[in-house]
Amino acid sequence: MAYVRRDAGTLTGAERRRFVKALLEVKRRGEYDEFVRTHVAYFPSDGEEGLRTAHMAPSFLPWHRRFLLDLERALRRVDSSVTVPYWDWTRDRTTTSVPWTSDLLGGNGRRSDRQVTTGPFAYREGNWTIKEGVTEGAFLTRDLGHSRAPIDLPTKSELEWALKDSAYDVAPWDSTVTRGFRNKLEGWGTGRGSASWRNHNRVHRWVGGAMLGGASVNDPVFWLHHAFVDLQWYRWQRRHRGARYLPATPPASGDEQHDRIVARHQKLPPWDVTPDELEDVGRIYRYA
Repeated sequence: MAYVRRDAGTLTGAERRRFVKALLEVKRRGEYDEFVRTHVAYFPSDGEEGLRTAHMAPSFLPWHRRFLLDLERALRRVDSSVTVPYWDWTRDRTTTSVPWTSDLLGGNGRRSDRQVTTGPFAYREGNWTIKEGVTEGAFLTRDLGHSRAPIDLPTKSELEWALKDSAYDVAPWDSTVTRGFRNKLEGWGTGRGSASWRNHNRVHRWVGGAMLGGASVNDPVFWLHHAFVDLQWYRWQRRHRGARYLPATPPASGDEQHDRIVARHQKLPPWDVTPDELEDVGRIYRYA
């Protein structure tokens, strides 16, 4: 029977506590840091050599769908009642709204060093030491709103701009495409400032701190953010019935994207699964 992922803003106090407790236990067991290492390892950009799977590629959505499932399974081994909630950043848009409450993810980082000092993931609580990252810092950091050059979270209309595109993705299947749902949602844009960070990418930028770069998994909000991103794929599929993951077949030899992206029926590293197999997860979970 499919379980349900819910809006973080609708969770009861008991549900919040169970989610936090399970996440802290996965961290205590050492499993959580493996998720950080995996995300760092699969963070190449367009300009690098080799296969791109997690970002700047059509497989951005199925890769993170499977990544979320792995974390969710780890949580449910601790507490079978727990699922990953989602953060609706088109509605909960302030630095004090859900999920930035003391009983869920804690709040913003302090001005001096951006260290998070409130909530269950604050370093001083002793349960959330950063061990895998791009800096030597041991504590979780945030800069909600990007204080030095303030930006806003994406709006409902900006998300709708992505959802209404009926093509899943288009050639050349990278960060430069201006058509297709995948990149409009992933958010690689042109220009400067907020225009160059759309939807998913702008949320990472807005949270700041640990959420910038390959080690963004160190901030638990990563999962709530990506659950909401996954929900958008779920909604897009239902709006555009029959639309499928693209490309259906691999780019031909001689194409600049040959052997650099994953086609619909190719395996999606690091798992033995294809995007095709991840398009329908209705038997595993649904969204409330």
